[in-house]
Amino acid sequence: MKNWGIKKRVLFLALMPASVIALLLALHFISSGIQSLEDSLRERGLAIARQLAPASEYGVFSGNREILRLLADSAMKEADVTAVTIANIDGAILAASGKSKGPPVLSDHKAGLYIAIADQGEVLGFSAPVFQSQTEMDDFGPDAAMPRAAVPKGKILGRVNLELSRESTQKHKTLLIINSLLISLLGLAASAFLALRMSRDVTVPVKRLAEAVDELGRGRLDVRVEECSGGELHTLERGVNAMAAALQAAQERMQERIDEATERLSYQATHDALTGLVNRREFERRLEKALAAAREDGRVHALCYLDLDQFKIVNDTCGHVAGDELLRQLTVLLQSKVRDADLLARLGGDEFGVLLENCPLEQAQIVADLLRQTVKDFHFVWQNKSFVIGVSIGLVPITQDCESLASVLSCADSACYAAKDLGRNRVHVYRIEDSELAQRQGEMNWVSRITHAIEENRFRLYYQTIMPLSDADNEGAHFEILLRMLSDQGELIPPMAFIPAAERYDLMPSIDRWVVSTAFGLYWKFLPKDSLGRRHTCTVNLSGPSLCDDHFLEFIKRQFALYHVPHDHICFEITETAAISNLSRAMEFIGELRAQGCRFSLDDFGSGLSSFTYLKNMPVDYLKIDGSFVRDMVDDPMDAAMVAAINQVGHVMGLKTIAEFVETDAVLEKLREMGVDFVQGFGIECPKPLDDLIAAQQEANVLYVRPMVLFGHEQTVTDIYQPAS
Repeated sequence: MKNWGIKKRVLFLALMPASVIALLLALHFISSGIQSLEDSLRERGLAIARQLAPASEYGVFSGNREILRLLADSAMKEADVTAVTIANIDGAILAASGKSKGPPVLSDHKAGLYIAIADQGEVLGFSAPVFQSQTEMDDFGPDAAMPRAAVPKGKILGRVNLELSRESTQKHKTLLIINSLLISLLGLAASAFLALRMSRDVTVPVKRLAEAVDELGRGRLDVRVEECSGGELHTLERGVNAMAAALQAAQERMQERIDEATERLSYQATHDALTGLVNRREFERRLEKALAAAREDGRVHALCYLDLDQFKIVNDTCGHVAGDELLRQLTVLLQSKVRDADLLARLGGDEFGVLLENCPLEQAQIVADLLRQTVKDFHFVWQNKSFVIGVSIGLVPITQDCESLASVLSCADSACYAAKDLGRNRVHVYRIEDSELAQRQGEMNWVSRITHAIEENRFRLYYQTIMPLSDADNEGAHFEILLRMLSDQGELIPPMAFIPAAERYDLMPSIDRWVVSTAFGLYWKFLPKDSLGRRHTCTVNLSGPSLCDDHFLEFIKRQFALYHVPHDHICFEITETAAISNLSRAMEFIGELRAQGCRFSLDDFGSGLSSFTYLKNMPVDYLKIDGSFVRDMVDDPMDAAMVAAINQVGHVMGLKTIAEFVETDAVLEKLREMGVDFVQGFGIECPKPLDDLIAAQQEANVLYVRPMVLFGHEQTVTDIYQPAS
């Protein structure tokens, strides 16, 4: 019924009550008629029995069977009477007529002063007593079958039994049922006819409206319904037509706006919002078509990948608004130097691409150099500040030998960065045998390996002891955290195999975050609280890109708060080169963490050209003397002088010095004579997995004794710790 249409619903609502009423009436009339027929048969039987019993008194009393037989025969003439028997008080049959179809009616002679009635299936039996002499009438007889029965006063002489057939009554019942059902069906037919007429008047317009609404829902807004009904249906028809007209007008207006928006979105999806050039997505689509043409038709094209050299200076000095204006002005200049058939695109940030279709390599080199010279000659002025911007260009020929879009873009990117590495502001043509590009491609492969290692947690922490050369007050364990990477096969990869690529492709901030978070998380396992109150030192290396990361300082603060690591037990180590190249940022970074108790070590000191000039402004705690001076200081007086000078300057400034790359006994003694504070190197201790130190701490619990081999002589360094609470 849930899915019925309105016509079925109307018919159901109209016919269901009528059917129920007709059925109930038919049942009532049939039941009443059947009861009337039964009552009529019973009354006739009682009447015959009342007449026959008194008439049989004489015959029973006198034993005159002839008279009794005549009485029985006369009773058989009554309708539906099938058998009559007259018996004396002893049960002996005195007269009988007809054939009995049921058992004799039994009655209680003591209480059987009334006519007994028995339902015997096909027949209805009656048994009436035959009284002697007179009787007085009692209007209150107890027999339910004789509401005004004669209450005998005389002696019972015998009984009259008779049977009435139900056959005629059954026929009348059948006829009664058939007539009642026919009348009910006729009534239902009339009701159905009226319901159909009524449903047609209601459902046809409603169905027409429903079909129109369905068509409107399918988007056919030109559909209209005929306004031919009256009353509320006419109002609905007029309303549907008005609604359809309004929707059609609104759709036409909306379609116009959609077309305009689609055109705008299509343009925005394929063009850069700032410069109006095609974007990377559209550029790659056009480049894919050029590759297909090169493979199928043998055409030769060229791809120029441009990366501005000093664009970051403009952004940092004057802000991004100035940088955006610079890009817009350069766009106009570059467009004026390429053909209409060529495609100039902004690939992102300060990177541009030029697709030179049907252009041999020699001609492409001329165009690329023209673009380079155009950018070089351009002077950008912003708020009385003038900037000269260079550009590095990677040039890749597109021939039928090119493999895929990704490989062409990768080659162009490698060629562009090779141009930067070779001095910037130049054009570098991609060639398969190019050693610069081979190195570049190798580093790019490392990028994928490093990224997967980060995702799969395949970095491992090592440590190396930094040993004091003299007894220092309040000095506990001092070691440096080192990093290793596991290959896909589980082999250990040294840091210098992947660190250069990570630095070039800006992956070091992610690696540094992993190191800091992991080291801090394990801190209380490898450096429990010291019961002697000594200050242990854990040195963590930070890269130059991390110092320039705007969010890295806040990240370190969160790690301190998360793991409750004491600030004065952590020393951050940065290289001199990284510190000098980002001096202002490094000063801010160091000052912020030193104010909270952290210490800093300046690594590779002495490798820079102006080390001493910057040192007096660098707030650090340790100077780590460049290992290139330490390794050969015994045999090279110049190296020894450099080590002595750095050590002396450090002490004058109140800094402690650390000599790295200590590998021989002679170097160790020389450093001890100079008064260097700490030494580090393979001669002191080789790097070991941090897990070994953690396991040793757990095994020792309180007392930790570590044997150390120094140049063939076994020594014992005993550190007493108190486990973390």
